[in-house]
Amino acid sequence: MSATIWDRVVGQPTAVALLTAAAADPVHAYLFVGPAGSTKLQAARAFAALLLDPTGDPAGRDARLAAAGEHPDVREVHRVGPAIAKEQVEEIIRVAALSPVEGRRKVLVLDEFHLLRPEGAARLLKTVEEPPPSTVFVILADDVPVDLVTIASRCVRVDFHALPEPLIAETLEHEGASHDTALVSARAAAGNLDRARLLADDPAVATRTDAFAGLPRRLDGTGHAVCLAVDELLGLIDAAATPLKDRQSREAADLQHQMDELGERGSSQKRLEERHRRELRRHRIDELKVGLAASAATYRDALVERRAHQPAAAVGAVHDIHQAIEALERNPNEHLLLQALLLRLPAL
Repeated sequence: MSATIWDRVVGQPTAVALLTAAAADPVHAYLFVGPAGSTKLQAARAFAALLLDPTGDPAGRDARLAAAGEHPDVREVHRVGPAIAKEQVEEIIRVAALSPVEGRRKVLVLDEFHLLRPEGAARLLKTVEEPPPSTVFVILADDVPVDLVTIASRCVRVDFHALPEPLIAETLEHEGASHDTALVSARAAAGNLDRARLLADDPAVATRTDAFAGLPRRLDGTGHAVCLAVDELLGLIDAAATPLKDRQSREAADLQHQMDELGERGSSQKRLEERHRRELRRHRIDELKVGLAASAATYRDALVERRAHQPAAAVGAVHDIHQAIEALERNPNEHLLLQALLLRLPAL
């Protein structure tokens, strides 16, 4: 089968069909809604490339630069803190008003828009609602909170779903992972292909899952046990970032080689460094989320099997763990968050 511009978008045929048709006569704003790792960003880049080059040639310059996040007329905005900052909102408004650098159209891709604060949403509403004719917004969100309903109503919504385990495993095998590694990584990734790819290079995934799942049986109500557990869990997560750091080092070396050959100096290196920081942060959050979910599952299993000596406390533990998972998106101090959580959790 010949390559297409949509090859990096996995398991989203309905979204691809809708966007392919939309590119012929696009509107001012699109909202891609779906969980992390559902290839929303890859779809945004492919759609942007198609808007710039209607031929959809995956080997063309527009497609190659857009796929790498490097096209001058495809501006990506990624948060640098817990949410898209006020300064970033003002920059979005400024860039939206500018003419395209190369062609007749410019695409602004706004990532993790579900984390935008209410004041930022209010400030952006007019710009998203009525951008210049040459500007198209592609907004990515895991969900649509109440504060973003008004902006969402000004966009064409395109839904993306979490990828099923068999499809993730099949994708990993196609990319070179062994059958067993693909199955284990797909199971641990919870529908997130980006995470599954990292796990496929990580032989210690089972060790981390077991450590979090066994956490309720290690707690004894003492601060000493909590401190030991937190240090161990965060140490495991630090070690888990090694495959990602290795890949980032290769990317940095490739970019440096390219810059040396072409004599280029500019923003490419800075953008790459910023992306690497975001990737490492997202990796830590994903690790903590999946690990804490394994801890919550241990309490739930104990309740179902009637092994919890204090059922009400076990129910409260599941609630507290899920609150901590939600709090991770707000960039808390991980060490303090885990210590405070573990001090509240009952032993099994």
